[in-house]
Amino acid sequence: MFYKINNETVIFRIKGQPKASKSEFCEIYGENAIKIRIKAPAVEGAANEELLKFVSKSFKIPKSSIILKSGDTSKIKVIEFPLSEKFNEWIKINGY
Repeated sequence: MFYKINNETVIFRIKGQPKASKSEFCEIYGENAIKIRIKAPAVEGAANEELLKFVSKSFKIPKSSIILKSGDTSKIKVIEFPLSEKFNEWIKINGY
């Protein structure tokens, strides 16, 4: 599974794809990550910044509350953020 909920925190495993035409969620990547296309290029942290902004907007959580746990320079990233109602809705709608 690409996400894990501990108490009120979500651990989210992502396979990032920079330089896409738009930022969007894609398919499950392997067994334990979700692919997210990111509009920004992977230059000087721009893709990571755009990824955090995208997740923040998607799940209605403050960007400052998202922690990049690992994968700063890797395509596979692990982030942590507070559980939100929007995240629960997204999980339910997408059948994860």
